[in-house]
Amino acid sequence: MSATSQRRENRVAALQYLYAWSINPPDHLPRALELFFEEREHPRDYYEFAEQLIHGVIGASAEIDATIRGLAENWDFQRIARIDLAILRLAIFEMLHRKDIPPVVSINEAIDLSKSFSSADSKRFINGILDRLKDRLTRPLREPDWS
Repeated sequence: MSATSQRRENRVAALQYLYAWSINPPDHLPRALELFFEEREHPRDYYEFAEQLIHGVIGASAEIDATIRGLAENWDFQRIARIDLAILRLAIFEMLHRKDIPPVVSINEAIDLSKSFSSADSKRFINGILDRLKDRLTRPLREPDWS
């Protein structure tokens, strides 16, 4: 299996967890993650990237949600579909905190996730938000920022 498809599977797993987390945040995250990964197709270590993303998004959720509120012009945050919110949180975390992932990769992955898990209208909404964020970034957009 290629590293790209493994990363895609990890993003899907992270998205699924973050969607569930947005509806019903667990009292004990380590136990909740243990149960979640027990149900996956591969051993837990296969999902190391997913786990990094989950911890990152949850740890930075206040900052990420504030970013979404600032970029979602004319949108009530509470009305954003939970799946779209999970996709946005994942992509914005990557764009702001994962310098090893080029922002355009995060945007493309978010669009692909929205095609699989959301609607055509959501794809345009997600792309619009992430494009606004991309325009504000001061790091390279098409390659990792190793500085």
